[in-house]
Amino acid sequence: MRFVVVTGMSGGGKATAIKMLEDEGYYCVDNLPVRLIDKFMELVFMPGSEISKVVLGLDVRADKSFAYVDQVLEALRAKGYVFEILFMDASDQTLIKRYKESRRSHPLAPQGRVEDGIHREREILKNIKAKADYVIDTSGLLTRELKQELIKIFQDNKKYNSLMISVVSFGFKYGIPSDADLVFDVRFLPNPYYIEELKHQTGNDRPVQDYVNSFPQTKQFMDKLDDMITFLIPNYVKEGKNQLVIAIGCTGGRHRSVTLANDLYARLRDKGDYGIKLYHRDVQNG
Repeated sequence: MRFVVVTGMSGGGKATAIKMLEDEGYYCVDNLPVRLIDKFMELVFMPGSEISKVVLGLDVRADKSFAYVDQVLEALRAKGYVFEILFMDASDQTLIKRYKESRRSHPLAPQGRVEDGIHREREILKNIKAKADYVIDTSGLLTRELKQELIKIFQDNKKYNSLMISVVSFGFKYGIPSDADLVFDVRFLPNPYYIEELKHQTGNDRPVQDYVNSFPQTKQFMDKLDDMITFLIPNYVKEGKNQLVIAIGCTGGRHRSVTLANDLYARLRDKGDYGIKLYHRDVQNG
C-alpha cells in the first residue's frame, strides 16, 4: 500500500497534482474533513483491500480544524500507519499573481487582501510543511515539468530532496532576474557579438559554443562554478530550501550566458536527486 497525503498552499497546484496522480492509477479522495481521516485510514488499510495506491487531498479551505491536522497525522503514525506527505507550494508573489489572473478571492480572506489570506494560510500550514516528505514549489514549473517531478517520485520511486534548481541565462541590459538566488557575471569573456559570423547566432549554436569554450578562462570558471554549486546544494537542502535560481548573465543574454548556462545545466543534470530546468530569458532579444 502506498498512501500519499497531498496538501499545500491554495493556488500551489494541489488539485493539479491530485489529478495527475489519479491518471497514474492512484485512488484519490479530496477535501476529506480532518475528523474523518482516522476512519478513512482504517478502511483503506483493512486486510484484503484491493486498493494499493491512495491519495488523500487535505485542503485548509475545507475544514476549520485543519490547524490540528499535523497532530492527527502524527497520531496515525504512532498507530503504525505508513504514509507520505506531499506539500504543494509557490512563492507569495506567484500565488498573488495566480489569484489576480483568476479574479478569485483567497479562501481565508474572502473580503480582504489576498496577501493577508496567504499569510494566514502559511501560519496554519507551517507545521505540516515542516514534516512533509516532499515539497514541490510550482512557482516556475510548467504543467509538464510538474508531471515529470511527480512521476520521478511516485512512479519511478527515485529519491527526491524537494529542491528545484533553475539555471537561467539573461542579459544585463534587460535587468537581473528578480527571483535569482545566485547571479554570475560572465562579461569577462570575449564577446562573440563582435565576430561577424557569430553575431546573429546564439549560445545554442555550436560555432558560438566552440568560440566561447576556446578560452582557458571559460573552463576554469565553469570548473570553479560547478564545484561551488555542488558544495552549496546539499547545504541548501539541509536548510529546507525548495527553489534555487542560478542566473548567468552577459551583456545581451544571447551568446556567452547561454553557452555557460547550457554547460552548467549539463553538469548538474545527472548529479543529484533534485529537479533541474534550463531557461534562456533573453536569447530571442536583439
